[in-house]
Amino acid sequence: MRQVRIVPTGTANLASVAAAFRRLGAEPVLCEDPAEVARASHVMLPGVGAFGAAVARLRERGLDRALRDRIEADRPTMAICVGHQLLFAESEESPGVAGLGILEAGVGRFPAHVRCPQFGWNEIEAGEDALLLEEGWAYFANSYRAVEAPGWRVATAEHGGRFVAAMERGRVIGCQFHPELSGAYGAALLSRWLELS
Repeated sequence: MRQVRIVPTGTANLASVAAAFRRLGAEPVLCEDPAEVARASHVMLPGVGAFGAAVARLRERGLDRALRDRIEADRPTMAICVGHQLLFAESEESPGVAGLGILEAGVGRFPAHVRCPQFGWNEIEAGEDALLLEEGWAYFANSYRAVEAPGWRVATAEHGGRFVAAMERGRVIGCQFHPELSGAYGAALLSRWLELS
């Protein structure tokens, strides 16, 4: 049985994430040990809540460096919702707080003329070069989003303009949406990721 180490960020929706992996025959294990994060076959970085608080929790435990190292080494890693945003350099939600800096780009708030937060289903359009990401419908719950992901294959959605719905680079995936709440579409993405060695 494939084990997935889940790194808690303090406000993550851990129960639904763990349930989604169990449905796929994987064993979710909560993990706050940097050494375990470094050697695990698969690591999930979920998150619901504030960017700054999530970054602080990771840094307090030395998990920020472990996550950066495994992502740079192209080890199977998935980040969702605020976890996805943490991969960026910064966010308007927490000015002055540095993210993990995997990407130089930043995360901004949706424009004032659209509903914020975005709650509900939205259509994903995957780029032709996508390997793991596919077109479909996914569930979102977010007030902030990135509009670019330099050096990554990107899938987009529309809400006050095109934004990065998900991105992939090698064995690493970032999803602004919640695959664990996205029915068959999300389950299929999680399954494809679990198959990575």
